[in-house]
Formats: sequence, C-alpha cells, structure tokens
Amino acid sequence: MTKAGVSVSASTKGTKTGADEVILGPTGRPYQGFPTPKPLDGHGPARIIALCNQKGGVGKTTTTINLAASLAGYGRRVLAIDFDPQGALSAGLGIQTHDAATIYDLLLDTKRDPHEVIVETRVEGLDVIPANIDLSAAEVHLVNEVARETILARVLRKVASDYDVILIDCQPSLGLLTVNALTAAHGVLIPLECEFFALRGVALLVETIDKVRDRLNPAIELDGVLATMYDPRTLHSREVLERVVEAFGDDVLETVIGRTVKFPDASVSGMPITEFAPEHAAAQAYLRLARELVARGAVA
Repeated sequence: MTKAGVSVSASTKGTKTGADEVILGPTGRPYQGFPTPKPLDGHGPARIIALCNQKGGVGKTTTTINLAASLAGYGRRVLAIDFDPQGALSAGLGIQTHDAATIYDLLLDTKRDPHEVIVETRVEGLDVIPANIDLSAAEVHLVNEVARETILARVLRKVASDYDVILIDCQPSLGLLTVNALTAAHGVLIPLECEFFALRGVALLVETIDKVRDRLNPAIELDGVLATMYDPRTLHSREVLERVVEAFGDDVLETVIGRTVKFPDASVSGMPITEFAPEHAAAQAYLRLARELVARGAVA
C-alpha cells in the first residue's frame, strides 16, 4: 500500500474512518513518511550514539552497519566504532583486522593519533575504527587507570570534528567497555529483538544508563528503542512489540526492522544490506530509520 509516494511494508495495516484512511505501522501509531534529509553545509562536530544491549544477538552490529551506511547515503560523514572483541562490525564491512591497528591500541595509548587507525570502507562517507580479539584484554589493562571510564571519550574527542555522527557498536555486556561507550555518547539507541527474553533485560540496561547519567555523563539521552527481528506473522512478536510500546511510549522508534535471511547474506559479502540488496524491504527499513533519527534530531 502506498501513500504520498512512501512504500509501506506488509506488516502495516490500514483502518478506514469514513472517506479517510489511517495507516497504522507495526507499533500501532499512524504511519509517517519521514522526509529525505537536507544536505549539510559542513561537517562536524559529531553526535556520538552508542548502540547498546547487554543481550547478544539482538541486531546491534547489523543495525550499526546498516544505519551507518544509510546515513552516509544521505550525505552524512559517519564513523563506526567496533567496540566488541568479536570484531563482527569490522568483518561485516569486509575489513581485515589481523595484525592491524585497532581501537584496543587507542585505548592503551591515548597519545596515539586515531586518524592512523581509521579505515575507509567501500561505502562513501563511512569510515571504521576496527576491533579484534585483542579488545577482550582491555578491561584487565584499564582497571587501574585513572578515570578509566572516560578513555574512549578522550580518543573520540580527537576525531569528532571530522564527522557528523559516530556510532559505537557495543559488546553484549554491561562491563567497563560498555560504560566507556555510554560515557562518551550523547545518545543511546537500544536495538531490541521482538522476543520475551530480550525484553527482560532492558530494565537493567536502562538502570545502567541512569547510573552513567547520574555519575559520569549528565548529558546522555535515550535516542530510542528499535524493534528488530520482527515477524508480524507470529503472535509472540506482535505481543512483545505491544509491551515495548506500553513501557517506553514515544521512545520506541516507529521504524521496525523485520527478520530476513538477507542480513547474514550481506554480512558474508562484507557489505551493508543497502549496498547488497538496495531494493529489499530490510534495506528500505534502515533508510527509513536514518530519516527518522534525523527527523527526531538525534542526527544532524
């Protein structure tokens, strides 16, 4: 179904009131077609967004890759930080990290220039600071450092003026690395799988964000909760999304990311889905997410 030139996914439903038709999205709110962002006059300073959820497998890395590529496609300069020792973000963008300089080197040597570690991707406007398994040792090395929670913030300060947005792909834990990401960030985006056990852990994550706001970073905001792996054919998915909207209200983004086999296919190819299958509904969903975040003011 199409309204004002905007494609609506199969999960969107319409209800008629007289001659008018109200199109509802999966979150139960009237569907909005977010406008294409206007070009920017210049670049920087970057707004830093941490993609965070202590549960694994909820779509953090997939969202970081495809949101970053979508924002770059709209003319934003984007830096993605792989902050997970598994290095999935780096692999998903086709970056080799064996024996390469990574975010781990910058955390241990804050005098090192981050520009030396930044890697350009095949997506114009999208750069990456990669990670590999070495990052798993970072918490041990940093535990005795002075102001250890602010080390990533000090690193990113040196490159923030070159970018419009910096996205941090956090590891699935609430340890020192994640606290560093939250301390460095202006906003938090929570990818949340439409599944009961994923929903259970969100309260603990919100509590951690509140503690960081209270003790380390008073300016941090919740930019939104993003429902991922949504399958409108299952009652469970629909009920979980309903409960998320009840709990978080307008903090739940209207864009919903569906479940599809195209994501692993794109990851194997080392490409964002917006490049791998640009016409696919999942690619269009991430482009819509980018437009929604710009419309909400989370991204310039």
